[in-house]
Amino acid sequence: MTIALTDRTEMAEHGESSFDDMFELLYEIVPEGYKGEIVEGAIVMSPQRHTHWAIIKDVLAQLMAYFGARSTIESDVRLDLPGYSNGFAPDLYKVSDGAEPNAKGNWRYQDVEFVLEVISRETRESDYGKKKAAYAAGEIPVYLIADPYTGLCHLHTLPKDGEYRGYLKLDFGQPVDLTDTPLGMTLQTDRFPRD
Repeated sequence: MTIALTDRTEMAEHGESSFDDMFELLYEIVPEGYKGEIVEGAIVMSPQRHTHWAIIKDVLAQLMAYFGARSTIESDVRLDLPGYSNGFAPDLYKVSDGAEPNAKGNWRYQDVEFVLEVISRETRESDYGKKKAAYAAGEIPVYLIADPYTGLCHLHTLPKDGEYRGYLKLDFGQPVDLTDTPLGMTLQTDRFPRD
């Protein structure tokens, strides 16, 4: 479900405070069991599903085991990105060690090393398109898409000039080698469920 709350002219006139106001509204209108984000000025809501959470939980457990409990790993927490009114709540993201939140208490996209998005029918277009473009523009080193409908992982790396130069498609069950990235580890996908 997508709700466009304002037009680009109004957003330009009101600037940053209007974007923060949109987030306040988002927190009020998104029903329990749904995830809400702002993608290019539109509020997008999608239902949380068991399969979706099972994949997130599996990756979270692997990251926690590798990096330890003191590392900063967020799930469904606001992350503002380059582009027109992009305030995402990635399924999972890891912040580099030693990073500090900004004055508003939000993490800076420049400090994010890894983002995981798990596809749902409602977010498919955005995850593969607009969000991928924003993550690349923000030079997030690793963007992993897990698609339980196709049983595929799409690994995007090497961001440069607003696009990912590295791409690899893997079946669920194949390890995702991230040893040459800031993560320096391999993710196992053999427990990822399909929808």
